[in-house]
Amino acid sequence: MTRISYQLYCSRNHPPLAHTLKMLADAGYREVEGYGGLFDDLGGLKAGLDANGLRMTSSHIGLDMIEENPARVLAIINDLGIEKVFAPYIGVDDRPSDTAGWRAFGKRLAEAGKPLLDAGVQFGWHNHDFEFHGTETGDIPLDLIAAASDDMMLELDLGWVAAAGHDPVARIKKYAGRIGAVHVKDIAPDGQCADEDGWADVGHGVMDWSAIHTALQAAGVDHYVAEHDNPNDDKRFAIRSLASIQNF
Repeated sequence: MTRISYQLYCSRNHPPLAHTLKMLADAGYREVEGYGGLFDDLGGLKAGLDANGLRMTSSHIGLDMIEENPARVLAIINDLGIEKVFAPYIGVDDRPSDTAGWRAFGKRLAEAGKPLLDAGVQFGWHNHDFEFHGTETGDIPLDLIAAASDDMMLELDLGWVAAAGHDPVARIKKYAGRIGAVHVKDIAPDGQCADEDGWADVGHGVMDWSAIHTALQAAGVDHYVAEHDNPNDDKRFAIRSLASIQNF
């Protein structure tokens, strides 16, 4: 059965968190995905999740934090019951510029994830568009990251795959067996949703969800995380996107 979650980052500009958690529970969500900025008040976060019958089954946690303080990361994971952790991003100035650099970055990720894997937590990388920009030898950085370890999972952000000019269905097939979760994200038609950075509510954009969902099911992917980088109405996004995903 497909699990449907909500990336809480979508609501970062619509505080307070307590309101967001209640809104999501009322909308019908039972799972959420966290991000690093939420962990400063771990007790309050846990209380809010419990009060609304929500589980944080996955989370984004920065690579620096995983490397520098794995004990704290494991404590957060244990307190919240997180099952999957995805490192989410690397800044422009820190990105490798060639194939050798991306290979080394993949090895760095694999090494950082070992304490989590040893604790029974799935670990991997969440992509944006830059991981699909070919290197000087034509290699795709996300391929190099995935090749670093057989244990390296991916949280494939389908909206960014398409924004990078790649076919989400082809990428799902390529990474079958390595996809721990997907970000279900839609792209608005040309000229629309400019005030939302060109993203749309799931099912209200141009992504071919019928073909994508079929490919995901064939690849055994059962963890769908609704995401929109900048919704001007997070409640609208949450409700409409959940309805669309349930109708896939």
